[in-house]
Amino acid sequence: MPDRADKKFYLETFGCQMNVHDSEKVIGTLISEGYRQVQTVEEADLVLYNTCSIRDKAEQKVFHRLADYKKYQKQGKVFGVLGCVAQQEGEGIFERAPHVSMVCGSASYRNLPQMLVQIDAGNRHVTGLDDRQTDECFETEFTSRTNPHRGYITIIEGCDKFCAYCVVPFTRGKERSRTSDSVLAEARQMADLGYTEIQLLGQNVNSYKDPAGKKSFAELLAAVGEISGIKRVRFTTSHPRDFGKDIVEAIEAVPTLCDHVHLPVQSGSTRVLDAMQRLYTREQYLERISWIKAARREISLTTDIIVGFPGETESEFQQTLSLLDDVEYDGVFSFKYSPRPNTPALNLDDAIPDDEKARRLAVLMERQRDIQKRRNQRHLGEVLEVMIEGKNEARGQWIGRTSQNKTLNFTVPDVKAPVPGSYVSVLITNSFPNSLLGQMVV
Repeated sequence: MPDRADKKFYLETFGCQMNVHDSEKVIGTLISEGYRQVQTVEEADLVLYNTCSIRDKAEQKVFHRLADYKKYQKQGKVFGVLGCVAQQEGEGIFERAPHVSMVCGSASYRNLPQMLVQIDAGNRHVTGLDDRQTDECFETEFTSRTNPHRGYITIIEGCDKFCAYCVVPFTRGKERSRTSDSVLAEARQMADLGYTEIQLLGQNVNSYKDPAGKKSFAELLAAVGEISGIKRVRFTTSHPRDFGKDIVEAIEAVPTLCDHVHLPVQSGSTRVLDAMQRLYTREQYLERISWIKAARREISLTTDIIVGFPGETESEFQQTLSLLDDVEYDGVFSFKYSPRPNTPALNLDDAIPDDEKARRLAVLMERQRDIQKRRNQRHLGEVLEVMIEGKNEARGQWIGRTSQNKTLNFTVPDVKAPVPGSYVSVLITNSFPNSLLGQMVV
């Protein structure tokens, strides 16, 4: 590879918001080490893929990409696999894709500078696979955030829940939290740089435990919301087991905390939840929903659902559909069960045929679409505040997001055009299952 001053890197990210923010920190680390980011593989000396293994399809996409770019190895390019697939497959990646030179799981990102030194020295078999051994978080002052208005802060890494279907505890290590002082210092720095929206991240963000013992998750949430200059605070993803009333009370008490909770349920059947090792019953989940619905502010609710988990009967699937009717979510991320390596669910009998999983998914999505259509119609005639994200030039519409995390497309009267990152009021004139339509109020 060229001298450090001439080195260029390309990084492609797959998967969740945690991965997106990890990539922002990886990019910042590389730039601080003298690398320059480029936008194509062809331009790069170092090609990195930050990977996702939550489902088989996401994992296969990475290996297809690696196969596509194998031809560039002759040009001296160095390839690295980061993230969940790296941790899951480990050194097996070198066998499956021999042109890869670096394999680094997310728990080892703090060691990237040392790993880059090994790459510089010509080592073509560099690994960082700490797995569940480390107690350290990936904290760095070198974060290359791509959005100048909205930014992520990871407050807890890893997972100790060990749901039967999920590979994350094996790929992201054990739960480890940053100190509240560290989180608040980063949030204040972001506010000073002009950020107005912060999203706190964690695999189970509400499982946060301050190593210094100063603040609970709800107290940290409120403290971030009280920082001068911050207009919106979001958090994801919450686990029902650790979701307490104090979180709802914080949302009620602090106006900057957004009116939105994402609370994955996965199934409406207590028996299936037990088989999934989710650590709560349908009734316990609905108790948490009742706390949210009883709040003085209307809080939108979204969730994750898996259909076709091994052994799920038609009756149990119907229980999930009835849960949709009971809760009336504002949005659902739904998936077919996908077997993952090392997970307990691999050993369960009664696998559901893929065509049946597809049928159940389609039925669930149609039921939820009707619910969202009905719920969004309630906003007609309301005036909602949005943060402007950009403009759809083809439609002549601006794109914003409400506090309830709903997409709102709107037109602007013949006045000075709004600026991305600013906040405006919009009158809702129409609604659809996945978005709202309106006109900016002048």
